[in-house]
Amino acid sequence: MARSELVDVAEAKRKAHATSTRKSVLAFDKQPLTQRVHWVHVILLSSTPLLALYGLLTTPWVKPTFILFLVTYFLSGLGITGGYHRLWSHRAYDAPLITRVFFAICGASAVQGSILWWCRDHRVHHRYTDTEKDPYGAQHGFWYSHIIWMLFKKDKSKMGRVDMADLEADPVVRWQSKYYPLITLFFSIVLPWCIAGFGWGDWRGGYFYAVILRMVIVHHATFCVNSLAHWLGETSFDDKHSPRDHFITAFVTMGEGYHNFHHEFPQDYRNAIKFYQYDPTKWLIVTLSYFGLAYNLRTFPENEVKKGVVMMQEKKVNQVKRTLKWGPTKEKLPGYTMAEFEDQVRDHKRMWILIDGYIHDVSEFMNEHPGGPKYIKANIGRDASTQFNGSVYDHSNGARNLMSMMRVGYLKDDSE
Repeated sequence: MARSELVDVAEAKRKAHATSTRKSVLAFDKQPLTQRVHWVHVILLSSTPLLALYGLLTTPWVKPTFILFLVTYFLSGLGITGGYHRLWSHRAYDAPLITRVFFAICGASAVQGSILWWCRDHRVHHRYTDTEKDPYGAQHGFWYSHIIWMLFKKDKSKMGRVDMADLEADPVVRWQSKYYPLITLFFSIVLPWCIAGFGWGDWRGGYFYAVILRMVIVHHATFCVNSLAHWLGETSFDDKHSPRDHFITAFVTMGEGYHNFHHEFPQDYRNAIKFYQYDPTKWLIVTLSYFGLAYNLRTFPENEVKKGVVMMQEKKVNQVKRTLKWGPTKEKLPGYTMAEFEDQVRDHKRMWILIDGYIHDVSEFMNEHPGGPKYIKANIGRDASTQFNGSVYDHSNGARNLMSMMRVGYLKDDSE
């Protein structure tokens, strides 16, 4: 086939794809609202908070159930942060079979979808942050990125594409995806409910607290990574996108709150890099590594991390500098020869002093001089650079900045 024919075929395929995409977009947009609603998500995410509230109002706490609630909360939450997020979405470390099965079960108990579903959307989020292809883009507002995005079906023609081959090749991921409903039903509902019921007779508290309330809290803790972590805090390493760092978000999300760092260095197994910052997910991964249950813990080069910090500090300093007056630059000042400078002082009675090539009008400052007016008067019409820079007194940086505001000209070279 000739080259021109190949080009024609490629162009025809491109146009056909574009036409197909436009048609699919139009077809999706024309669907009734009721058909766009993701009813499974709507029912799950609206009924469970109501059930949790009812349980809180009608069911007393007992100590064993409270302990079970905490244990299941941390297990399911860490299944998301340590498993779904850092292990599978970002491959921030490697883990043997037993650890992957553990995180697959704990993650499923959080009732947030399978590893494949969760990681696909999360990888898309990182690749297309704050764009229309971001499934929970923060540019649409806090509540959209927190929960609204899940209440409606996705228009697949508008979704970003990511490579999922590594996860599709993982037998644990395939197993969890195939049996996700059964794994979730047993480990999220049946097991904790039966532990409380058979263990100490608290069937009601086991259901409302260890199952429902725990599920709701873990849901919204995870959702805060998409919403709160893009709204509250500092852009410590980069301000190109919306992710931010804040200890409150870290506390709510089991350590995922240093989100600016995470988006800048997503393959780093840490979210918090300072020892005092709250990141139980990092602590768990490190602990597992001591027993050979996690390995190849990846960190971004310290030199590059510090570059991000310094660049943001520099940017903030420059923003402040732009609000300050630094005195006129040489380009905005008239030039004088030495003879012209002396004439201005002698004939026009200018109170001018020459320091470091700049001519300064000290008429309004003379009586304010901390050392008295005598030394200034003695140097009117003269080059006082040597005295200013140390032969009499080595002036402070504050004095130099103040002098810059008194510039009225500069000393021209003979060639100018």
